[in-house]
Amino acid sequence: MSDPIIDGDVGTTPRDSFLPVVEEATEAEKERDEYLDALQRLQAEFENYRKRVSRSSSDAGVRAAGDLVAKLLPVLDAFDLAQVHFSSTPTEEAEALAQARGLMLDTLAKEGLERIDVVGLDFDPQIHDAVAHIEGDGGQVVDEVLRAGYLWKGAVLRPAMVRVKG
Repeated sequence: MSDPIIDGDVGTTPRDSFLPVVEEATEAEKERDEYLDALQRLQAEFENYRKRVSRSSSDAGVRAAGDLVAKLLPVLDAFDLAQVHFSSTPTEEAEALAQARGLMLDTLAKEGLERIDVVGLDFDPQIHDAVAHIEGDGGQVVDEVLRAGYLWKGAVLRPAMVRVKG
């Protein structure tokens, strides 16, 4: 078989015979690129879906744990009242009660519970519920905590019931 370029017969091979092959190649490349783009979009959508489901599941777990802790707050309040009641008479029962209270608070604190019961802080309506007010000089500060408040993983679970001075 002779090569038309080597033989000097350049005009014998029609140029138009290569165009369908080139057009098929560019069509195939376009189709490949469209499939690649569709696949990349699908992968990104799936990754976003996976992250959204994971975040939703995590949030549901935190809410469920917060609900359980909120149901335990009356028990903590009862421990606090019992500790105040037995504070004047140190007995073995009072000591056992204080240990049980401390154990429960420590366990919940490790999971994310924070107690709001500091006297002398500036009054903050986000974490304090003022139920009484006494006159005083200066700004408004917490004079007495009537019932402890709690934060669960940084969010207010129950505001502290306080008396405000100022």
